[in-house]
Amino acid sequence: MNNALASADWPRREGMRALTAALGAEHIRWVGGAVRDTLLDHPVRDVDCATTHTPDIVIDLCAKAGIRTVPTGIDHGTVTALTEGGPVEITTLRHDVSTDGRRATVSFATEWREDAARRDFTINALYAHPETLEISDYFGGQADLAARRVRFIGDARARIAEDHLRILRYYRFQARFGSELDHDAEEACADLAETLKGLSRERIASELLNLLGLTDPHATVSRMRERGVLGVILPEACKVHVEALARLIAAERAQGFAPEALRRLAALLPPSPDIAESISARLRLSRAQRARLVSAAERGAGTDTNIEGLAYRISPDFAIDRLLLEDKDARALASWQPPTFPLKGGAIVARGVAAGPQVARILQAVEKRWVDEGFPDAARVDTLLNEELGNA
Repeated sequence: MNNALASADWPRREGMRALTAALGAEHIRWVGGAVRDTLLDHPVRDVDCATTHTPDIVIDLCAKAGIRTVPTGIDHGTVTALTEGGPVEITTLRHDVSTDGRRATVSFATEWREDAARRDFTINALYAHPETLEISDYFGGQADLAARRVRFIGDARARIAEDHLRILRYYRFQARFGSELDHDAEEACADLAETLKGLSRERIASELLNLLGLTDPHATVSRMRERGVLGVILPEACKVHVEALARLIAAERAQGFAPEALRRLAALLPPSPDIAESISARLRLSRAQRARLVSAAERGAGTDTNIEGLAYRISPDFAIDRLLLEDKDARALASWQPPTFPLKGGAIVARGVAAGPQVARILQAVEKRWVDEGFPDAARVDTLLNEELGNA
């Protein structure tokens, strides 16, 4: 029994014993991130399970045990069991039949080692018995964890040829877990970087943002630029922008702000709203993500000394982005909530102004002065209204 797994909470959480009983202990193994992160003493979020059962049998056995399932990835052999303690993703053992670097055709397998052989890195191919918690390690993953080394299973180039996204996954895992560089992996990623152009923009964006959202990805991003990988997916990012990322990360840490991937992406780009728009489209970012990236790109254009006023106009999160990117103090906005403007159009109409554009103009003028004065009370707002009405 592995001591780290034996002391972890997640193998004993509610519903795990019932799931094991339903599927049979000899037919399942905990695998992947939960096992890896437990051995590293990192928090565990998601639990994955490998099984020799085919998906239809998994669904049937869970149903008989009263465990609800969702066919989240049924075409690839994945079913999610909804246990009392949280979801568990259950995937039938597989091996690759064919692949073009973007997607693979798989068939079900029956051997644990065969399933392990198709995974990306040794540290992700650790299988734990659900009852004994003994670990099956077919490719030296535990030694790589101890050395903080991210290493492909087998030949790195062959594994990248199976799925080009593994280049970015390698760098993300290196930034999260690695300290000792694997020469073969580094060379393979650099040599095959151009293959990333064949991937969907959504997959690129997801991996890039996951990388940038880590605690301190600067050293890894810098190496990606030096090895020509970053230039393939983000050609706008040059050395000066990678250095800007380092300064941003330092500012976040010094001021107590959590990592924010989009803010860090903005650091890697010139401060140009047009470029931010172009990259948002290229990476297929959501409307909300695009708005945040474009706002961050507007930094340096005379940021207000009244930072609460800035936060009121563009939102606290957007204002924090701009201030941190400009290496300014944003701590005053950490818990700041925008006040409510105490004037409505109806109050202006009640003062004899006909409903229409004039009301909107007066309302905007009063609001601007209210913000500029630091959000004074309703009495001062009434005075400001009187002055604007006198000027109308």
